[in-house]
Amino acid sequence: MMRRFVFVFFVVCSVSNQVFATGQPNILWIVVEDASPHLSCYGETTIKTPNLDRLAAEGVKFTNAFVTCPVCSPSRSAMVSGMFQTTLGAHAHRSQRVSGKWSAELNPYAKSYSLPKEIQLIPSLFREAGYFVANGGTGKTDYNFTTDSKLYDSKSWSDSPDGKPFFAQIHLRGGKFRQAKVDHPVDPNSVQLPPYYPDTEVIRKDWAKYLNSWIQVDNEVGKIVADLTKAGKLDSTAIFFWTDHGISHARGKQFLYDEGIHVPLIARLPKAEQAGTVRDDLVLHIDVAAASLRLAEIEIPDYVQGKPIFDENYRPRRQVFAARDRCDETVDIIRCVRTKKFKYIRNFLPHISHMQPNQYKDGKEILKEMRRLHGEKKLSKLQARIYAPRRHPEELYDLEEDPFETNNLLAGTMDEKRAYRDTANVMRLALYQWMVDSGDLGLIPEPILEELGREAGSKYAVRGPKKNSRLVWNLISTIEEKERGDQAGLLQGLNDDHPAVRWWAATGLGTMRLSKEKKQQVLNALSSSLKDPSAGVRIAAAEALCLQGETKAGLPVLTKELSSENRPAGMYAIRGLEIIGKKSKPALPEIRNAQKIPYDVTRRIADRLVFTLEQND
Repeated sequence: MMRRFVFVFFVVCSVSNQVFATGQPNILWIVVEDASPHLSCYGETTIKTPNLDRLAAEGVKFTNAFVTCPVCSPSRSAMVSGMFQTTLGAHAHRSQRVSGKWSAELNPYAKSYSLPKEIQLIPSLFREAGYFVANGGTGKTDYNFTTDSKLYDSKSWSDSPDGKPFFAQIHLRGGKFRQAKVDHPVDPNSVQLPPYYPDTEVIRKDWAKYLNSWIQVDNEVGKIVADLTKAGKLDSTAIFFWTDHGISHARGKQFLYDEGIHVPLIARLPKAEQAGTVRDDLVLHIDVAAASLRLAEIEIPDYVQGKPIFDENYRPRRQVFAARDRCDETVDIIRCVRTKKFKYIRNFLPHISHMQPNQYKDGKEILKEMRRLHGEKKLSKLQARIYAPRRHPEELYDLEEDPFETNNLLAGTMDEKRAYRDTANVMRLALYQWMVDSGDLGLIPEPILEELGREAGSKYAVRGPKKNSRLVWNLISTIEEKERGDQAGLLQGLNDDHPAVRWWAATGLGTMRLSKEKKQQVLNALSSSLKDPSAGVRIAAAEALCLQGETKAGLPVLTKELSSENRPAGMYAIRGLEIIGKKSKPALPEIRNAQKIPYDVTRRIADRLVFTLEQND
């Protein structure tokens, strides 16, 4: 094994130098939506993908490639910056728009959505280096921030002037296009489903349509390569092919299981250097940004967190990290660290279900089918797990023994827990240290980060290496106090200087089972927090009071905050009303008014809650 690695590393080094010697190559990114590595060169047997197989045969195939987030806009924000979305403050899905249905219309906080001047996106760096910059295919950007300047010169690399290298992106609909028309469509009876999904006609048909979309992608890639060949540019172009995240299914898109974050990655270098190489080192999609800059001999800025994976000094990652935060109207905070053998997942909001409501996913036939089967008690224990009202705070999987991530070793027998305690401790510490070192802004609740971003000028500016280091540890400590049942520690947290700590303390007290002797002390402290200067803390305290039975004090605050000019605060308020369920019935008139609020995610929850409350009349 060591000899093989040394050989591959030598080839990487020598080829990297050969590429540099040819001058600035063209760089082409082909990015596919909503698809996992179900292509034949990765072992899929139901379909054939000859064009992608050929691309891999003429290039480098990475078998352990991952994205930093399993949903579009944060993943693409990371892609186009070469940075973790959690570092940028771009981690909440479609949270930073100033126009369109996803925007906070007339939002006074909008200036915090811009990137700070010191951060240049990858297309801008290529343009400065003399490249023609294009964005083709569907032309999708879906970046989770605004920019002051035009990023792209054209929709096609073919518009590049003679003698000028190009940097181009081509975006393909991939798994989003379930109506792809192909010559030999997949027979639903031939598909192989993961064990965590029920084997029904609906699920099989959907999976077959998904595989058809891969056949369509293969045809599209074949045409792209043919066009490059016809133009005489194939051998002077570095092609990177990958997907923005995994398949859109219950455990895929939006979640940190491999179905959500494991992606194909193929790199065809100029002149087909390293043809047929297969690499199993752990890489991230942000590494493509760094590798592209290095291949073009453009200096990689210090803020880029990706690694130049073809560099002569490249050192393979021992582990990779990924994060999931709010997706549409669904608030969640999940982090993971993955090695080749183990994956550790940290659920920071374990008191909410994996399958909490989400309009986008709940409308899919596959999810309707699974809900129906769950209601009829026809799902296996494994398949029904995602519908449990709570989750384990920690998950640990042995990926060699359990590639489908079905057996959480930290929720098993006492012997299993003891056997894997050291592994869990090491991975937990590695994850926490990454959150600190990378300046992870995700533990700052969105309404509070909105306030802080407004003050600082951008969400990215909220992070400061030393200050943020202490903050992340303080937030983790507060979260763990709740999990230990440390009521005194949480009460102390309500008085912390930082509003994010106060938010987590209030949230923890709301979900804690309180003894009669100490309940009044908690209620009094939460009542005091209703006057907190931070809207986010006021909402958390009000929700906590309602969960502890004190709706008379909590409901008025939640209803008042619905119309907050801090739009994410209003979204958290309507979410709090949904969480307390029937107890929110007295606020039905205000909830109906929230259906008119110019913020799509707030309206989604309001529509759902109005329907639920009226159904219960």
